[in-house]
Amino acid sequence: MVKKFYKTRVLTIALAHNIHDIYAAFFAPLLPLLIAKLNIPLSAAAILQVVRNAPTLFNPLLALIAEKKGVKYFIIITPGVTAIAMSLIGLASSFSMLFFLLFVSGISSAFFHVPSPVIVRDSSGENVGTGMSWYMVGGELARTIGPLVATAAVSFWSLEETWKLMPLGIVASLILYYKLRDYTPVHTHRQEPLKGDTKKLLKEYRFFFMALAGFIMFNSAMKTALVLYLPVYLIGKGESLWYSGVSLSILQGFGVVGTFLAGPLSDKIGRKRTLLLSSMGTVLFMGLFSFFNSMVFLSFLGFFMFASGPVLLATVQDTDTSMPTFMNGMYMSVNFGVGSFIALAIGYMGDTIGLDLVYKVCSIVGLGLIPMAIIMSSSLKEK
Repeated sequence: MVKKFYKTRVLTIALAHNIHDIYAAFFAPLLPLLIAKLNIPLSAAAILQVVRNAPTLFNPLLALIAEKKGVKYFIIITPGVTAIAMSLIGLASSFSMLFFLLFVSGISSAFFHVPSPVIVRDSSGENVGTGMSWYMVGGELARTIGPLVATAAVSFWSLEETWKLMPLGIVASLILYYKLRDYTPVHTHRQEPLKGDTKKLLKEYRFFFMALAGFIMFNSAMKTALVLYLPVYLIGKGESLWYSGVSLSILQGFGVVGTFLAGPLSDKIGRKRTLLLSSMGTVLFMGLFSFFNSMVFLSFLGFFMFASGPVLLATVQDTDTSMPTFMNGMYMSVNFGVGSFIALAIGYMGDTIGLDLVYKVCSIVGLGLIPMAIIMSSSLKEK
């Protein structure tokens, strides 16, 4: 196994992740305006979130394509495609048009997120946790910047003029083509290829994926309630669009810190211990925020809630199979697939019992994170 940590390559992929996800982060801060413009109930907004995530159900198939065709072109093209789709959502004049734009962005997102962690894994040597932290920081920082960019665009222009942000993503794809056009994948796997023996892999890791799905289910309940509905929740309490956008950025900003620190920490103390620390902190501060709505508790919540991201990615890559892109595709399918159905449930509950009570329920449901972290890590050789 290659031991060298290729900083430039990891940073390049992290930057691509950042650029792509800045545009993907436009939906939540603009959602209150889209709800008012198109008269969308929360349950319908949840359906839109499911639509964005639906293409990820085909991630294993996309992963097999990437295994054969190479990964760099997926990473090069997708920032531009996502930028075009998400910059146009302000112009959507109907629910169906918004549905289409979000579906296109979901396809683009799936094509980006499946292969990119594999390049990071191949470029991180023995410090996979650190590499995944750098990669995830790119995404989490984007979700900090994205709400501010979207809110500023509406303030300086209007909801219908967010299309003016589109060229930045297109230029980013051109730059990525220049940087990655000569890239050749580095294969560091210890085994010979299994020639597409996916059934064998799924059978071998079935308990791991079951526990992973459980962990994601409990975590998604809290994360969806916050990341998707926090602006709607705060505006419902009388706060301004700016305040809600800044609050979302604060949540994501502290998530960047947690993401950056969690990967290296998991390299030192192990994936299981890091996941347990993240889970306990998430449950504690979700409960405190749901009752007191303090920005301090929201900050700590972001720190612990997002810290599990790079650790989960590193745990998946610790499986060290001969088909790492397929394994990552399975992880992304479980992640986004489970998250989509949870988003639908949260939206329905928000319409039925109100977001204030939903937040309190999620803080109790989140207790399931702790046993799932233990079971998932125990199903693999401890790292």
